[in-house]
Amino acid sequence: MYTQSITRTHRTAFILAIDQSGSMAERLLFRGRETTKAAAVAEVTNRLLFELIERARRSEQVRDYYDIAVLGYSGDGIVSMLDDPQTLVPVSRLAEMPVEYTETVVERRMPGGEPTLRKITMPAWVAPKAAGATPMYETLLEIRDLARCWCDNPANAESFPPMVFNITDGESSDCDERELIELSEKIRSIATKEGKVLLINIHIATAADTRALIFPTEEELGYGNRYARLLYDCSSPMPDQFTEAIRQVRGDHAEPPFRGMSYNTSISELIAILNIGSISIKLQ
Repeated sequence: MYTQSITRTHRTAFILAIDQSGSMAERLLFRGRETTKAAAVAEVTNRLLFELIERARRSEQVRDYYDIAVLGYSGDGIVSMLDDPQTLVPVSRLAEMPVEYTETVVERRMPGGEPTLRKITMPAWVAPKAAGATPMYETLLEIRDLARCWCDNPANAESFPPMVFNITDGESSDCDERELIELSEKIRSIATKEGKVLLINIHIATAADTRALIFPTEEELGYGNRYARLLYDCSSPMPDQFTEAIRQVRGDHAEPPFRGMSYNTSISELIAILNIGSISIKLQ
């Protein structure tokens, strides 16, 4: 289970759900500068999409190792953020889309090890947005249907299962906790022969008044935070194949099982969390 290499005949899928509700207009520090949650998450998402394209590039050709969906959810509803008639887009088609470019800041290490910030121009498939409510339940319903359709396709029967990343800074406005847990369980039960869908929930916070959690164990939830418990219950247990990559993100030697969630961690750690999906599987 969870050992299938990613090839053009055994592709996988990445589904990103991005909270674009009004609270994403709150400001935070990101890469040494103040910006909004919405802008920070859009920048990180664009960087991930760029990295996924580059990982699929062979001799100037982008090979279809995976399908990608990016859903934004807000008071204006649920929209696909990629300019394509299909929601799940082959990575080669993503690479061919007309796209605007934006200036961003990346951190580089000097030969002596000291960090330095450098401005570069990057493609921007996703634009920041912050408006209205948080229809997380309706978004997960759409993700359930996307994942089920993808896994039911005979061409994907033996493929590495889809990975879902839900990036949010608040609670759902269209369901209660029980409904959210039950729907998350249904998503996590969808499977290929290689394993079940992996659902990773990422909470983006600005305050540092509660303990931060990243890929936590059961024992690390013992301080009574209700929302952290909810995210934990909604998220997938992470397969053993991810253990070493998770330990690198955590920076320790904690023992599994780990859950696919983060709570109140730094926005800069979002990149490392998202990369779990791309660095922990083999491309051939």
